[in-house]
Amino acid sequence: MKAPGFWYRPPGLAAALLSPLAGLYALAGRRRQAKAAPQDAGIPVLCIGNLVAGGAGKTPLAQAVMRSLQARGIQAHYLSRGYGGRLTGPLRVDPARHGAADVGDEPLLLSRSGPAWISADRLAGARAARDGGAQALVMDDGFQNPALAKDLSLLVVDGGAGFGNGQVIPAGPLREPLAAGLARAHGVVIVGQDRLGAAAQVARLAPALPILTARLRPDSTVAASIGGRPVLAFAGIGRPSKFFDTCRELGLTLTETVPFPDHHPYTGAEITRLLGRAGALSAVPLTTEKDWVRLPAGHQGAIKALPVVLDFDDPGALERVLDTLFRGHPVPGMVIEKPVH
Repeated sequence: MKAPGFWYRPPGLAAALLSPLAGLYALAGRRRQAKAAPQDAGIPVLCIGNLVAGGAGKTPLAQAVMRSLQARGIQAHYLSRGYGGRLTGPLRVDPARHGAADVGDEPLLLSRSGPAWISADRLAGARAARDGGAQALVMDDGFQNPALAKDLSLLVVDGGAGFGNGQVIPAGPLREPLAAGLARAHGVVIVGQDRLGAAAQVARLAPALPILTARLRPDSTVAASIGGRPVLAFAGIGRPSKFFDTCRELGLTLTETVPFPDHHPYTGAEITRLLGRAGALSAVPLTTEKDWVRLPAGHQGAIKALPVVLDFDDPGALERVLDTLFRGHPVPGMVIEKPVH
């Protein structure tokens, strides 16, 4: 689904007409949270979520948290719903057996950096991961799911999109009212330049909430391997334009850009057409890592992927947040305070 353009403009007629439905959506969410009795998984659960529909940078933040936990000596596993996959789990992702059509693109990508589980039932998935050796869980998405108790919830905000028009679905992009979501969070991570004043909104509504800032750093070696050749860039993520801007910032010459819907399941015919177009332009076909894992296996070798890593403006900010959690939830053998170099 492509987000309606009016979601990211000041509230107007469309938002006003949809506001009664937005009120019902928000009410249903409040009742769901109020009636819930979140269950403890028996190990620390760190949830990476967001408040808007679509992509915001959850996966890179989940990977950054995983790297930190691994550096502390914690056997952490990922937990995801497995959106876009046909399997419901609970099961551990095996890249040798599973494809994106089985488990979803994000769990498949996450499984490259740590054990990853999918489960439509988050509580069952958490218990399966715990029984499978997990000492902590990094939960990719699921902030609005009340079934599983979270020990730490970090909300990701795309600095270029912020909270949109500030309205709840379908009048705007918010999954729940901003104040309600911030009240359950333990920190906010703003990714990229804060163009719309998201930090100020957070500070006004939740002044005690830590605000971390970070940027996505693309792999410059991929750009170097392309050299000065033109590029055909395509992406099926929440905001394809963000990927295209990243390519330009690396100095790549984009002769053509092709956006697809978020989590788009590529067909062989689509990729054949893209490769044909790239050939006609003498261009290198380039996409995101998340898109690359969704490509038909026979086409992956012909297309380059651009990996990205999340870098914090203050390298110690994430570590301080995690220190606070693990002082109250010690894990055998871990380093509680991880030095920052």
